Amino acid sequence: MHATAPAGTPGPLQTLRRWVTRETTGGALLIGAAVLALLWANSPWREAYQELAHTVVGPARLFGLDVHLDLSLAHWAADGLLAIFFFVVGVELKHEFVAGSLRSPKEAAVPIIAAVGGMVVPAAIYSTLLLTSGHGDLLHGWAIPTATDIAFALAVLAVFGKGLPTAIRTFLLTLAVVDDLLAIVVIAVFYTSEIAWWPLLAAFACVALFGLHVRARTPRWWILLPLALLAWVFMHSSGVHATVAGVLCGFMVPASVLHGEPETRTHAFERGLRPTSSGIALPVFAFFSAGVTMVDDGGPGAVLGQPVVAAIVTALVLGKLIGVVGTTWIVTRATPLRLAPGIGVRDLLPVGLLAGIGFTVSLLISELSFTDPAHEEFAAGAKVAVLSGSLLAALLGALALRWDARKARTADMNVDGVTDEIEGYIGDEQDRREHG
Repeated sequence: MHATAPAGTPGPLQTLRRWVTRETTGGALLIGAAVLALLWANSPWREAYQELAHTVVGPARLFGLDVHLDLSLAHWAADGLLAIFFFVVGVELKHEFVAGSLRSPKEAAVPIIAAVGGMVVPAAIYSTLLLTSGHGDLLHGWAIPTATDIAFALAVLAVFGKGLPTAIRTFLLTLAVVDDLLAIVVIAVFYTSEIAWWPLLAAFACVALFGLHVRARTPRWWILLPLALLAWVFMHSSGVHATVAGVLCGFMVPASVLHGEPETRTHAFERGLRPTSSGIALPVFAFFSAGVTMVDDGGPGAVLGQPVVAAIVTALVLGKLIGVVGTTWIVTRATPLRLAPGIGVRDLLPVGLLAGIGFTVSLLISELSFTDPAHEEFAAGAKVAVLSGSLLAALLGALALRWDARKARTADMNVDGVTDEIEGYIGDEQDRREHG
């Protein structure tokens, strides 16, 4: 006779899925993968790491066509697996625009403007530091410190922000989502050297067909998956970064209830793919992207001494903080716009620091910024700077969160003349994804 689990008890697979989708777990997996890569890439066995990262897999031609899919494992992680992450980002964007924090322009205005400020100021600081130091030829990396890593930032907030109003999490989430949207636009516009128009049009056609079928009464995975893969292949062949196909397909998923279903399809797709995104795609990308070898060619000093290192770290930590807090302060003082109930300008100190956690998207832009032979050596310094700046921003953000949580709060934190109605506090409930 076999023992059975009590009714309602989740099975091992479901328990694993819930664990992987926790915000704290996602951040830990990212850090763990990056640390493992750094240790291996600087160990006596570093050549094995480089050989693994540069192992080429895939066909150059398919059905008589040049598809250029003979990519290294590191390239597959950046272009292939990361497309899954960007698909989930696209789904999140669609939900936020239709039914979430971005559906009301008035409510979303302040974090949206803060996101723009949080991208412009770091880019300006990076460019200014390099121009004044006589390294204007490295300006192509201006977008590296403009990104915010949603998973990492929310993980730090979940651990150290307990007791603070959940409106702060909503602000950070909105800011990070808009940040990702703008980063995608930046990658598509500024990091595409040459566009092949016919493959690009074919990619858009596949995305459109994906959008049509995903709204059907019973969408079939064996139709959606090939359409998404074809969109990715054509986008890659067009010269536009292939992850853009993931975002576009994700944005096609309907965010309203269809055909009497119990939940929106954005929720269903996000719940289904987030374990793969958080548990496989992001850690594998971090593993192949963060493995910078610093013990050769002059040692760590040669890498850390690159001009891009100081520029990126300063732009991530100080630039994001000044951009987010400064922009919000100006907007809430000079316009009728106000922060959400329960949030004060002081709460934006930790938010601005957490926004400096670039990590995933910043690492991707680092790879795209210095691809020409004359500057490819600076990609290593850029990645070290992203890792260092993100870690410093996370540590300072954690300290600022605990400081903020210990300070007394007023009844009207957003200074709009109305007593704040607090909807909840961080840490009061488990994340909704744990319960599907």
